[in-house]
Amino acid sequence: MLAGLALFCAVGATAQQRDYPIQPVAFTAVHFTDHFWGPKVNINADVTIPYLLEMCRENGRIDNFLRAAKKLNDGKMTVYPFDDTDLFKAIEGASYSLQVKKDPALEKYLDSLIAIIGAAQEPDGYLYTFRTMNAPKPHEWIGKERWKNDPMLSHELYNAGHLFDAAVAHYQATGKTALLNIALKYADLLVATFGPGKEQEYPGHQIVETGLVKLYRVTGEKKYLDLAKFFLDVRGPNGDAYHQSNKKVVDQHVAEGHAVRAAYMYSGMADIAALTGDQRYLMAIDDIWKDVAEKKLYITGGIGATGNGEAFGGDYDLPNMSAYAETCASIANVYWNNRMFLLHGDAKYIDVLERTLYNGVLAGVSLSGNRFFYPNPLASMGQHERSAWFDCACCISSMSRFLPSVAGYVYAQDNNNLYINLFASNKATLHLSNGSVSLHQQTEYPWQGRVAVTLDTVANAGFTLRIRIPGWVKEQPVPGNLYRFAAVKEQQVPVTINGHIVAYKEEKGYAVLQHNWKNGDVITIDFPMQVQKVIARDAVKADAGRFAFQYGPVVYCLESKDNADSTVQNITVDTASAVQVQYVSNLLNGVTTLTTNGTALTHIAGSEAAVAKPVTVTAIPYYAWCNRGAADMEVWIPYRASLAVAKPLPAIASKSRVTVSLKNKRVWHALNDQYVPASSADNSGLYLHFWPAKDTTEWAQYDFDKPYTISQSKVYWYDDGPWGGCRLPASWKLYYKKDGTWVPVSNTTPYNTQKDQYNAVQFQPVTTTALRLEIQLPQNNSSGIHEWSVE
Repeated sequence: MLAGLALFCAVGATAQQRDYPIQPVAFTAVHFTDHFWGPKVNINADVTIPYLLEMCRENGRIDNFLRAAKKLNDGKMTVYPFDDTDLFKAIEGASYSLQVKKDPALEKYLDSLIAIIGAAQEPDGYLYTFRTMNAPKPHEWIGKERWKNDPMLSHELYNAGHLFDAAVAHYQATGKTALLNIALKYADLLVATFGPGKEQEYPGHQIVETGLVKLYRVTGEKKYLDLAKFFLDVRGPNGDAYHQSNKKVVDQHVAEGHAVRAAYMYSGMADIAALTGDQRYLMAIDDIWKDVAEKKLYITGGIGATGNGEAFGGDYDLPNMSAYAETCASIANVYWNNRMFLLHGDAKYIDVLERTLYNGVLAGVSLSGNRFFYPNPLASMGQHERSAWFDCACCISSMSRFLPSVAGYVYAQDNNNLYINLFASNKATLHLSNGSVSLHQQTEYPWQGRVAVTLDTVANAGFTLRIRIPGWVKEQPVPGNLYRFAAVKEQQVPVTINGHIVAYKEEKGYAVLQHNWKNGDVITIDFPMQVQKVIARDAVKADAGRFAFQYGPVVYCLESKDNADSTVQNITVDTASAVQVQYVSNLLNGVTTLTTNGTALTHIAGSEAAVAKPVTVTAIPYYAWCNRGAADMEVWIPYRASLAVAKPLPAIASKSRVTVSLKNKRVWHALNDQYVPASSADNSGLYLHFWPAKDTTEWAQYDFDKPYTISQSKVYWYDDGPWGGCRLPASWKLYYKKDGTWVPVSNTTPYNTQKDQYNAVQFQPVTTTALRLEIQLPQNNSSGIHEWSVE
């Protein structure tokens, strides 16, 4: 099929009359030599990618293709129809890694995987293992016919998009066409099936659009670009906001629905705007970007505030403990903002990209490279811990394919304009209109602000150098007024050429340097690094009376591992408090820490009042939290004393061992952490639920640390109606352990089930070592518990 691929590529280079005004520089042209990104890319190559490939084998991703190819007939399948993409993304990430460092054994293994994938493809090109395997009990999401259920759940076109991404990456890495042939055969089937006068379905989960654009770029075949545009044009207006299909894409002007789907779609819209010149697309994503940047962006760069639909919340709705901020959404946010920069040449998009990269993205993978976060909350009471795997493993596989490409965001070019967007020690060779430039950066960024750029070889003396001046240098945490710094201080950014300070003009956030460049020229830029205290605008209720530490592009958090009382929710820090900065080489693979003075609200034994005691407060980079086990964490630190929550004194319940009726249910310390929720629907803290069980009898049990005489117990019920699956229980009872058997207590007050309050029951005193709470779930719903105390 691809005997003429070289011709296609040549044709594509001339046929693509329109494109992004600014062009990216391939990550293969940039080689990290720094102490920050270089090690992370290496860990991804040496640990994460092999780990992912092995987990794909252990968790049935490869078996799905064997079943579809009729080489395995065990009647099984994995959990989700989009599981095929984990293998595709693993191949994509491995292919990117091969472009940086050759690995014959890995390349050979990829060849074997591609052969398995090819065997699973149907003769006409269709590739979707969950249908082709003909399981005895087909997955309910796949639909009875091809693609008919794609707008909702089947993910057939989503799988195709990741296949196309992997195929292009593998071809570019190896020159081999096996996977690309598979992808083109499927793409041609889509072209024959969808379009004007044909099938009118739209993808339920966007990404096939950007995958088709990649096929267009590598082959020059306009039919793939046309199909990408069709899949966008056919969306809406009769769908729903969750899938961004409640309006035509050109009529959408605010961010709604599932955040990953949305950011992938906005990236696809940017591609179409660039490649077709359709200004309606550009106007729509310009408005949507402003909506996100000014109303829906976490200080970490994360997007998607709510776990209900993994979606954007309302304006300024940015909760911290329950923040979703999915890792995949942060990665998609980088893709989208990079495209916005390529369209407009404005540094504000790279400001958001950089913030997301150093914080929201990096938090998603452990320093060891083999433990992961799916959501990325901005506060925790110990309920979050990195996982080795998820049944829905999209964030793990996305991370593996993203990290090898980070070097591709450092530079960009526009004819004879050379943009320096990110700062990291590296070597690169760039090809401008009038000749090539080889250069290297030297810097300890993000821990230090000095960046030296040496022009090693200059074949084009007349180019213009554009160096981004980060928004945080200019007292603007993010574009717009969603966040601001507590103290505003005018900062100058000195630039020198060969040791001489030079004047420069600033355009769209870039220092513009025009010079008669020659070999050996050294350009130095000094970004003033100081600790900043970020304040959210008043409309962000979750952050009222709080601030967040930032140093350079890095957002910080308090983690209980570094602070007194093994908690952080009790800490207050004055916004005027001085902060000390120290690089600690043996902490968390080397990080800069921040220390300051604060107070910790602490209960004193024998006194009902809590006392504020002075403490030293230590902050670490947010991306590095939870690398030492589960811990309390806080990004937004109270400066109002009333917001600090004292660590409660030990109580009978808090010292008890907890067990529950549902097996394999991780309880943590939800029932006995002594955290009082704001309401029954409050999901900002810990709670236990029995979902999806309904109309069953369930139980929770306390085994005390010693015998106690008790006469009262209180329960605060969890109820996330009307949309969630938990409601108040139908009834409940208490039993105490007596001589090894469970005996009901003799209650003297009724068992109440009221929302938004503690429900107390009093009973005749008993002396026991254990108490059991038995719950009858309602007929059509489950139930949950915020807190259960014993007195």
